[in-house]
Amino acid sequence: MVIFVLFVGTVNDDFLQLNSMSLLLSASIILFIMAIGQSFVLITSNIDVSVGSTMGLSAAVCGTLLMQGVSTWIVFLTVIAVGATIGLLNGIGVSFLKIPAIIMTLGMLGMARGAMLLYTEGMWIDGIPNSYKQLARVELMTLPLPVWVALAILLISYLLLTKTKRGRYFYAVGDNAEGAKSVGLPVRRVTLIAFMISSVSASIAGLIFVMNIGFVPNTAGSGLELQVIAAAVLGGVSLTGGVGSVVGAALGAVFFTIINQSLVYLMIPAYWTNAISGLLLLIIVIADTKFQTFIRQRAKKRVPKPSPSLKQGVNSE
Repeated sequence: MVIFVLFVGTVNDDFLQLNSMSLLLSASIILFIMAIGQSFVLITSNIDVSVGSTMGLSAAVCGTLLMQGVSTWIVFLTVIAVGATIGLLNGIGVSFLKIPAIIMTLGMLGMARGAMLLYTEGMWIDGIPNSYKQLARVELMTLPLPVWVALAILLISYLLLTKTKRGRYFYAVGDNAEGAKSVGLPVRRVTLIAFMISSVSASIAGLIFVMNIGFVPNTAGSGLELQVIAAAVLGGVSLTGGVGSVVGAALGAVFFTIINQSLVYLMIPAYWTNAISGLLLLIIVIADTKFQTFIRQRAKKRVPKPSPSLKQGVNSE
């Protein structure tokens, strides 16, 4: 990411300006938060493609409640409850009903998108109170409030996964679900919690979306799930489960945003954006995979071989 930023900066000095970097960080917040939540699901060897629709539905609920004059705190709790409910349904379907995660969450994607359109009658939601929109402009130590929220989510998630025993369960389930079950780990409950975390993170992203944008289009969150998964994978979270970190996923979200935004500074026509972004993403992921493979091979070569006397001792025992 640093190399890429420096490369773009050599082409256009404006890209390295502090103001530009601040805008890039703010632009990545929604993807940042959702990639963290998606990491929990990917680490357990599952996938959640319903997060984009969950974010859109959450944003719609947030917008309509605010327009009706509901208290901001009640709006927060209601929207998070929407996300938790969707995550609970996904978790029950995958963990208890044994529905493949891609099928369960794909169905939930359609249900949540349909619910959003029915709820809003296909209309855009406008007229969000200024008091709510002003929250996005509150700054602490020069960083906007949404950035601090995202960093707090990252810190809590990191501590949960790396510093607690139950946090390590997610890795154990993703690495070998049957093995984890045989040693008494609550595999189904861990999987259910992972889906709930993913959906709640999408709901929080929906709250911030309304805060930043100030209105809710009827296409909010559409197609975002693919970007979220790509950002997590770009950050080193394995699609096969058991490997990755929320810090990597968060950096992947920032990097993914930088790739998209940098094309503007490189003066590349807008209709090339998707093609070039996809190509860069493939090149970076392939290069990183090859580099990690090289590192593992070097590590294996450096493992000392047991001495002949040690082998004889083991064989005699």
